[in-house]
Formats: sequence, structure tokens, C-alpha cells
Amino acid sequence: MARRGANQPSVGGYNEAVVLDQIRRSHGYSRVELADATGLSAQTVSNIVQRLLDAGIVEEAGRTSSGRGKPRTTLRLVGSSRYAVGVHLDPGLITVVLLSIDGEVIARHARATPLAQDPSDTVEVLTQDIEMTLTGSGIDRSRIVGLGIAAPGPIDVERGIVLDPPNLAGWDRVPLRDAVAGATGLTVLLEKDVTAAAVAEKWIAAPGGAQNFAFLYVGTGLGVGLVIGDEVVRGGSGNAGEIGHIVVDPDGLPCGCGMRGCVAVSCAPLPLIEEAERRGIIDARRTGDDPTELDAALTRLVGCADDGDAEAQALLARCSEHMARALAVVSNLVDVDRIVLGGPFWGRLEHVFAETVPPRLDELRAARGVHPVTVSGTELGSDVGAIGAACLILDEALTPRPTSLLVPTA
Repeated sequence: MARRGANQPSVGGYNEAVVLDQIRRSHGYSRVELADATGLSAQTVSNIVQRLLDAGIVEEAGRTSSGRGKPRTTLRLVGSSRYAVGVHLDPGLITVVLLSIDGEVIARHARATPLAQDPSDTVEVLTQDIEMTLTGSGIDRSRIVGLGIAAPGPIDVERGIVLDPPNLAGWDRVPLRDAVAGATGLTVLLEKDVTAAAVAEKWIAAPGGAQNFAFLYVGTGLGVGLVIGDEVVRGGSGNAGEIGHIVVDPDGLPCGCGMRGCVAVSCAPLPLIEEAERRGIIDARRTGDDPTELDAALTRLVGCADDGDAEAQALLARCSEHMARALAVVSNLVDVDRIVLGGPFWGRLEHVFAETVPPRLDELRAARGVHPVTVSGTELGSDVGAIGAACLILDEALTPRPTSLLVPTA
């Protein structure tokens, strides 16, 4: 393929995104510091900052002194200038958040996902929740730049279709993006939930955070979102991160893929709960695989372990070993510096695995003698998927992308 160049308008837009991204990440750069950080000339930075000030996206935040010379005026984002809506369609919960440009959750609404799982009914409920959230916030809709949806994979990103997620019965080739766009009048992006969670962590992370990390999403299923070189890894079709068929226990249960001991049958909440019920560690109270009932059963299992039940402790210890093995495969493959864990079920398991997974992972890493890998739970809580969905919109609008420099093909 022939290399393509860049024209002047695209360079200008890219430079503006670079400056805005630095202001967002730094929480207080001056024009001089922006020029140093971006490599742009002082005049170029000054022109870009003036345009951003005129648009009301940034504001002058006061003066700072760094020794000799006159004080410098620092810049920051105006949180009320732009907003994005984020929706997380989880098999157990629909969460809607309204996020300001500086990453603050302004409004939130959550409800159980309709049990019937009829796509049209769920889309109607979802759009009602979006309207309720927007109306209750009192935000001028002209300041809302778009709406992101995080949904279980696999998805067709190009056409905005939810294909056939294993934990959403009846959702076969549902055009979710266009349905929500038509109902709300907003620009809509659709993304896998695990990728959205990684976007959230990347976008709202503290300055200086690791640019290479994996986000282990612990929900009804398990998946990994990847950020490498500060870029989100989506893969050829937008479905990267499927770790369900990494083998972590060769002598384990048979999996539908034909192998044994895959992540999907060794680490996910449902098989963990089913084994606990078979062995009598917890009572089999469930009437089905409803995520709410799974959550309650998982809470009981962890409670038994906390109360000293040796069998419950052994079962969770084995699960943590399997998780460490899966994460070691991911770490060895893409050589990340950080692993973040989160998702709807992570809060139940965090105190169980926080001490056991990191040391075992370190033993299994090929590059353990070269650099460390930090392991931590997300600070964004159980709403990380919805926050990530909103960040998709802000990321698309405000993050510099080298591909934006390319002259479009005819």
C-alpha cells in the first residue's frame, strides 16, 4: 500500500487536538509548558489556545510562579463546556451516565436489564433511561457531543450491530447503534464493554500513568481490554480481548470449543458458582442464570470463605491461580506495565484475589527480571463500562490521532 501524506487543514486540526490533550492530562499547563511538551512553536500554541478560549472549551485558571521571570497563566478544561452520555448494556444491569469533558460523572441512572431479553423492549427501556438522565441533569443538549454504548461482544463496529453475545439471549444481529441514534437524535458509537472499560481507564487516569496496560473485565463473562503505546487495541473487527478460550487448567472441565480447562469454564462466575453448588459449599437457590442471582450466589460463596469455610477458600484459591495464569498469557504476549481489574463482579472478588494474583502472576511472567507489572483494581467502580462508553465520545472528539493526518482516499 502506498504511503499517504497530510494536508495543511488536517495538520492544524491534529495540532489542536495535541494541545487540548495535553491540557486535559496535565491539569494545569501554561502556554510555555505546552510548547515544551508538544514541540510546537510558541506562536502556534498561542493561536490554538486562543481558539480554545474563544470556544469556551478551556479557561485560564490562575497564575503560577516557578522562580525568576513573570508568573505563568495556567490553563484547564471547562468541564461544563461539553458532555457525553455513556450507556453500559450488561446482561444484568443497564447503566447510564452523563460525563463532563473533565471526567466528572454529572448524572447516573441504573436498572436491572429486562429479564425477557427482547431486544426491542430493552432498547425502549434504554432510551427512556437516557432521556430521564438528560432531563434530570438540566444540561443543555447542544453541549452533548454524543452517546457511547458499551455492550457484550461480539459486535460489528462498522455497522453498529450486536451480533450474538452468549449472555444476552435473543440478541442476534441487533442494530443497536442506529436504533438508539434514531430514538435520541444523538451521534452514537458502539464498542465492546471490555474495550470501553480500557478507554475509561486510559482517559481518566492520573497524569504519568502507564501507557501499556490490560484491563481484565470481570462480569458475567471475562474479557481483556488493551492499551498499548497509549492507543486502544481493537483488532481487525473491533473484537480484540476475547480470552475465554485460553487454557488455564489442562485437566479441567470440557469447554464448548473442544478443549478443556479454558478461562470460560474455569474462572467465570457461572462455572465457579455451579461447582460450589455441586459440592454443597453453598445452597443451590438459583432458579436460572440470571446475573442478579449469580451475583447473590457469588456473594454467598465469598462470604463462606471469609467465615473460614476451607472448601470455599480452596475453590477461590484455585480460581485465583487460573486468573493469574490467564493474565500471565496476556502479559507475556503484549508486555504490559500495568494490569487493572474491574467490572460488575469484581467488587465481590477484589479482597480475595488482590493479595494472591499479583505474586503468582509475577512468577509466571517472562519479563519479570526486566520490569515490574503493577496489579490494581479500577478506581472507577462498577460504572467503569458506562464511564468508558462516554469516554469513547470524548476520546473520538478530543484525542489526537495520527491517522487523522492522512489525505482521504478518493
